[in-house]
Amino acid sequence: MLENNASNFGELVPTGGGDNIVLKKKRLIIGRRENCDIVLRFSNVSGQHARLTLEEGYWFLKDLGSRNGTKVNGYRISRKRLDPGAKVSFAKHSFTMEYSPEALGAFGPPPADDDQLEEVLRRGLMDRAGLQRRDEEKRFENRDLAEDDD
Repeated sequence: MLENNASNFGELVPTGGGDNIVLKKKRLIIGRRENCDIVLRFSNVSGQHARLTLEEGYWFLKDLGSRNGTKVNGYRISRKRLDPGAKVSFAKHSFTMEYSPEALGAFGPPPADDDQLEEVLRRGLMDRAGLQRRDEEKRFENRDLAEDDD
């Protein structure tokens, strides 16, 4: 496990080999441009691809409108909390996120994960409540609750 100090807030570990990328600040821009905090020199990585921010001891990743996308654990994201061990991909370049939330000041439950909230809000109210719509053909029929045990 890595040690966290004032200049080390975790690491991005390349899954295909290569040097680990030390996270040295609480806000980092990742991209192909030389002025980014983390420079990934690949043609399929956008100039400013994504932003990492440390919030309440947890890292959050936000895609900055990249052409080839940002994924966490295989799912394309707009903004997502990165739990330790999460697999992060910028275009096709993958890393594992390694850090200790407790060492970075986290306590209690983790902060809300924005993409999960966004997914819930996309669903209809009936679906969110766990209720299902009646069949269109039977919408005017009363149900006999005693017969619902089958």
